[in-house]
Amino acid sequence: MILFLQHLNIPFFLPIIRFYVYFFDFCLLIQTNLLKSFVRFLKNHFKSQFKILTCISGVDYPKKLFRFSIVYELLSIKYNNRFRLKVFLDELVPINSVENDYSGAYWWECEIWDMFGVYFLGEKQMTRLLTDYGFFGYPLRKDFPLSGFLETRYNLIKNRVVYENVELSQQYRSFNFISPWSNLEK
Repeated sequence: MILFLQHLNIPFFLPIIRFYVYFFDFCLLIQTNLLKSFVRFLKNHFKSQFKILTCISGVDYPKKLFRFSIVYELLSIKYNNRFRLKVFLDELVPINSVENDYSGAYWWECEIWDMFGVYFLGEKQMTRLLTDYGFFGYPLRKDFPLSGFLETRYNLIKNRVVYENVELSQQYRSFNFISPWSNLEK
């Protein structure tokens, strides 16, 4: 880590929580409030030049204190390096937008907000991209029901699309599966 940070001329007093190498890619876990300045540093410093943001992705860990992990993947064409920045946050803490540094971040930030409910500060216009405008909830959260809350169907009488509450009436079933390996145990 020290050799890598010396190569990039990163001051050692930066509060980096964790550093590791994953499939020859450098990964840093940093504090949420330092994301914008750290991304700007990696983009503009002459030793790093991570000019391309290839992806922003989100992961939900519902049992952890900081439930969401937001991963930024950066690419330096000049030095042929990839770099991952990870940030952990909970449901209530917003994260700074990097749209001013990387214009392509708008789509991914809107997608993460639409799917997980993570709000980005400084985002010009948060729009729903993958769900309907009247959609309730965030589908990629682990506590979201698999069938959703509303059912969409076309009503021939009203001649339009209608939304109805999902009703799953299912009787209690007891399954007794016979294992094919039970004969081998004897």
